[in-house]
Amino acid sequence: MLIKAVLFDVGGVLLRTEDLRGRRKWEARFRMKDWELADAVFNSAAASAATIGQASEAEVWEAVRRRFSLSPTELAELQADFGSGDRFDEPLLDWVTGLRGRYRTGILSNAWGGARKFLTGIPKVVAAFEEMVISAEEGIMKPQPEIYERAVKRLNVRPEEAVFVDDVLTNVEAARRAGLAAVQYQVGLDVPGALRQLGVV
Repeated sequence: MLIKAVLFDVGGVLLRTEDLRGRRKWEARFRMKDWELADAVFNSAAASAATIGQASEAEVWEAVRRRFSLSPTELAELQADFGSGDRFDEPLLDWVTGLRGRYRTGILSNAWGGARKFLTGIPKVVAAFEEMVISAEEGIMKPQPEIYERAVKRLNVRPEEAVFVDDVLTNVEAARRAGLAAVQYQVGLDVPGALRQLGVV
């Protein structure tokens, strides 16, 4: 089947944490191992609720504040440090922008309610993607089958006409079960090359 649409996850694919110094500072303070702070932020009960629109971002960070007994000032510092090493893959965004007009382009992300406002503030993201399907807005999240169905419907293609790139294997496998072609992103992967093998040129 001819590919007519490309879908991308955000965190871990388009946006990656490449400078860990900000997070390592707090992990050292809390006597945590590498990546444990990210786990505390993203895998809490509040974060899970926020991912399907049942809690606010403020509630997620309040849960973090309480867990680590931080003052409001300390929490603000932690938040700034936590995101300080995140970088968009600008060459990849430029490549996706070049697909516009020949392919439908979309984002499919498990993300909190502020994601759309954040992403639409990034000009290269706006240039690259026509549609954004964000779990907090949908009330469901990957790897639930329905969110893939909604994503391809928004792009007006059939599942077999779409390819999805995600860094989480569970989400990739779910996309395939939903009928999409799918590629698992890993650090260093030549994404355009991988998609060319599936017919995206």
